[in-house]
Amino acid sequence: MDYAVTITARETAELLPLERPKGPVEPDEVAGKTLVTLISAGTELASAYLGSNFPSTPGYAAVFQVEEVGENVQTVQPGDLAFCMGNHRSYYRVKADQLLLVPEGLPPEIAVFARMMGVSMTTLTTTTARPPAKVLVMGLGLVGHLAAKNFLACGYNVYACDPVESRRRIAFETGIPNVLPEAPLEDPGLSGRFSLVIECSGHEQALLDGCNVIRKKGEVVCIATPWKRYTELYAHELHYAIFHKYVVVRSGWEWELPRDFTDFTENSIWGNIQGALNWLSADRVNVEGIYDLFSPDRAQEAYQKLLHKQTDRLAAVFDWRNI
Repeated sequence: MDYAVTITARETAELLPLERPKGPVEPDEVAGKTLVTLISAGTELASAYLGSNFPSTPGYAAVFQVEEVGENVQTVQPGDLAFCMGNHRSYYRVKADQLLLVPEGLPPEIAVFARMMGVSMTTLTTTTARPPAKVLVMGLGLVGHLAAKNFLACGYNVYACDPVESRRRIAFETGIPNVLPEAPLEDPGLSGRFSLVIECSGHEQALLDGCNVIRKKGEVVCIATPWKRYTELYAHELHYAIFHKYVVVRSGWEWELPRDFTDFTENSIWGNIQGALNWLSADRVNVEGIYDLFSPDRAQEAYQKLLHKQTDRLAAVFDWRNI
């Protein structure tokens, strides 16, 4: 029997049976048992767990062990570990061009974080700022935390801020050096010195602060989804900062890049995720200590802890190996 984590009502997650696709794998497909899947706390909580359309089967990324390989697939073998995008389910069957092989020796619960590293790697690919420029990451949830580590790995002078003490502590303890409680607007050594601000909180005050702390003609990139309004700020305040600082404000939409390599473009979604897997394998980016493991039959507990901030970790990973 196969299973999927299913949101059956608001704030209700259950592990329910799922029918396996019938018939043998197609010539261009591979299939196998899921090892781990990663919860995207922001998107899954806001759009699924707190959503209005039920049932839903959310998810972002998975690592599975290949058991079956289609006759036309030459690059994948039974026993390989494969990364793919998808929901929380116990069995995967996907086309071979929609997966990446996990580097040998990289644990699946580490490899699955390549998906969330890829979110800010689009900004890394497209920004005009170059190392060793100063970069400020605003918000140290999972996406912001990994953004800071991505840019550190490339030689940028990275600062990061978050008002939540536990997030700052995790960042500092796991290798992010310059961690602040808020944007350094009053620090003459930093304010006006950042070439890039990466806004990962979804909070409009953070966006305004980013526009005020940036250097003239710097970029402020909005990665986080603004799920709700937090303040009574007027658009004039943002408009004023943009105009007088000559700020380039733009979307950090990760799918700005093509899914696969194409001529006349730099990088791709799959290329960035392959790079993230390689960085994780080489310990160029380390994610130890930032997540909790949950069995999928404890899905309700996992989502509740993330929703109500009852954990000092940034992420939850479902471990399917005993399901």
